[in-house]
Amino acid sequence: MTMLRLMWDRFEEALIVFLLAAMTLVTFVYVMLNNIYTLFYAIGEYFAEGSEATSEFFYSIGDFFLDAVQTMTWSNALTKALFAWLIFFGLAYGVRIGGHIGVDALVKLTSRSVQRVIAVLACLFCLGYAALLSVASFEWINTLMQAAIGADDLGQFGVQQWHIGMIVPIGFTLVFIRFVEIFVRLVRNQQVGLGLADEAADAMKLSETEGSKK
Repeated sequence: MTMLRLMWDRFEEALIVFLLAAMTLVTFVYVMLNNIYTLFYAIGEYFAEGSEATSEFFYSIGDFFLDAVQTMTWSNALTKALFAWLIFFGLAYGVRIGGHIGVDALVKLTSRSVQRVIAVLACLFCLGYAALLSVASFEWINTLMQAAIGADDLGQFGVQQWHIGMIVPIGFTLVFIRFVEIFVRLVRNQQVGLGLADEAADAMKLSETEGSKK
């Protein structure tokens, strides 16, 4: 069970890295192609008076890159799709690492037993919310599957809208699973709160660290 959990955690991290890298690569290629053709046009213009053949050669290269840019209308749609997958897959990852910001300043003024009760109630609300959106989004994806509508600018590659949108029920299902894990730890008294990020505490630690260095 521990090995399976470790494998899933590593897969989760690897997928997030892949999505970020793919977004960066697609954007980089598009920006480069969108600017490099002007360089060859400038070189062609430089040789225009001296050698017409050389000038036409560089112009043709510029035309090639310009055509490549014009055919990359799908790049923006692909980047949006990857970003959507990153957001909804990252929801569960954020719960796992405590990356979501906790609004619990008043809660922390209470005793540990009260904090634990409040955390259990909050966790139940989160479970209900995640379950509701998982079911609702699954019905939405089922409708898109039946409609078989192509995704904007990606339909030419056989990508349909439900291919992109399926991350919504997957993401909220993973969020539900992560909160189930938190709920189990709360019931077993292995933790007090939801384990969310505390920006104020982090800022205080950073301030204390900088002060000790001085």
